Amino acid sequence: MPRINLVKQALAAGKVQYGTNFGQFRSQDVLKIFAQAGFHWAFIDTEHGGFDLETIQELCRFAPLVNFTPIVRVADLQYSLIARSLDVGAQGIIFPRVEDVALLERAVSWTKFPPVGQRGFGLNAFHFDHETLTMPQMIEHVNANTLVVLQIETKRALEMREELLAVPGIDAVMIGPADLSVSLGVPGEFQHPKMVEAMEAIRDTCDRRGIAPGTQTRTLALARFWRERGMRFLGCSSDTGMLYEKAKELITALDAQ
Repeated sequence: MPRINLVKQALAAGKVQYGTNFGQFRSQDVLKIFAQAGFHWAFIDTEHGGFDLETIQELCRFAPLVNFTPIVRVADLQYSLIARSLDVGAQGIIFPRVEDVALLERAVSWTKFPPVGQRGFGLNAFHFDHETLTMPQMIEHVNANTLVVLQIETKRALEMREELLAVPGIDAVMIGPADLSVSLGVPGEFQHPKMVEAMEAIRDTCDRRGIAPGTQTRTLALARFWRERGMRFLGCSSDTGMLYEKAKELITALDAQ
């Protein structure tokens, strides 16, 4: 059967979906560990990470086999970056640094096939586990199961949120707290009143428009803080962060004995 985007389905039903940043370890096993631990998704980071297209393909083709949703954060809003990530198996795209409504409209259109959008048709049998489907069936399924995520991470984007989130086809928002804190003049102060006020304003706009609000967080405490305040597309930590934190915890405990 064609693969259902489990995260998109759950978000549409109002459920919280937990994810993480995956941008350094080039291993399918990491995604399997995330899935077995209970994470629902990870964003494969091609904005700040070093993964090439072949690595993205290996990760994205494997992830759904363990009921895990692979999402690619592209480096920029360019057709080739978005469409090729989807062609190699991404089930969702994250758009970074968006401050232009017209560009956002075009970028969303590149995630969907006509008549909904402008994505060029490049699907083949592997996308559907070699199940025989007609082209209209493929198009309908992929259009319905591609997750589109907008990042809001600057003061300008915050001020433009009503216009940006009015663009049709956006499923979720992932607030980028690091860049937003810098833009608001409180770098790294993730619970500064300016940050909390801004993020709650974005959340409220998302809720009014039926878009899942979310954010990436660096710590468990911050993830809990924002889960309690209604964030549903909720990222926490990263592949390197989790490994370091557990390693540090073990050595600290051993040294204490």
